[in-house]
Amino acid sequence: MARFARTVRMREEASMPARPEMLEGIPFFQTLDGDERAAVAALMKEARFPRGATVFREKDEGGVLYVIRGGKVELSVIGEDGEKVVVDVLEPGEFFGEMSLLDGGGRSTSAVALEDVQTYSLAREEFLGLLRRRADVALDVMAALARRFRKTDELLRRRMPNPNKVVRQRETFGERVADSVAKFGGSWSFIFSFAGVLLSWIAVNAILLRNVGNGPFDPYPFILLNLFLSMLAAIQAPVIMMSQNRQDAKDRIRSELDYQVNLKAELEIMQLHEKFDRLQQELLEREAGRPGR
Repeated sequence: MARFARTVRMREEASMPARPEMLEGIPFFQTLDGDERAAVAALMKEARFPRGATVFREKDEGGVLYVIRGGKVELSVIGEDGEKVVVDVLEPGEFFGEMSLLDGGGRSTSAVALEDVQTYSLAREEFLGLLRRRADVALDVMAALARRFRKTDELLRRRMPNPNKVVRQRETFGERVADSVAKFGGSWSFIFSFAGVLLSWIAVNAILLRNVGNGPFDPYPFILLNLFLSMLAAIQAPVIMMSQNRQDAKDRIRSELDYQVNLKAELEIMQLHEKFDRLQQELLEREAGRPGR
């Protein structure tokens, strides 16, 4: 009964039209003038999704654009390894599903409501009908897509975290100490310092203190020095191993973030190319259908 009541309520809300002012802050419609936004808003209907609801799944039949009025929506894809990869998390004022709105193809991502989400939806057939009737709207939509295409790389860099920052945020005090010890132990400074200590130790015990007082505190074969060297090696070896394990973890984080960046860039570029091809075809058909042509 609760599910039935929710379905009825969503159908009732679907009859509520969007306000043209809502479209002013949406990049997809920013190039439209007031009359054009009003024409688009008149075609949009309200739709709500509870937290955890799946708006659509990857490869589902498309044909609807959603503009978020409230809440957050997660876009994700399933990678070649079968694991979910989060492409983006959208907030109020952003939109999704525009690719299928223009080309009528299947969904390229899955969309899930992270919170209770309120959206305005725009059906493909109604939107294409508007584009056929008003070529100026189609040209403005193409301008918006072109601007979005130019900013794709910039948006990707801004949204994807810096791997070095992620590593620094996750490391503990002990891990920072291990990295510092390993860095110093693998430097020329350590080699020169270590050689200096060894030569000084040998010189003091073999030459300077040989005929002074009770003699050298560590005579040849320098047993005390060997003990210190063994202790240093015993401590330094696991510290270096800890740092190497940390480096493996850093490489994994960088590889995961690089994969997400490449996947997201591929999806964005593929979608934008298909949108441009579809809009160009629509404009050519529109021009061919004009009287006198």
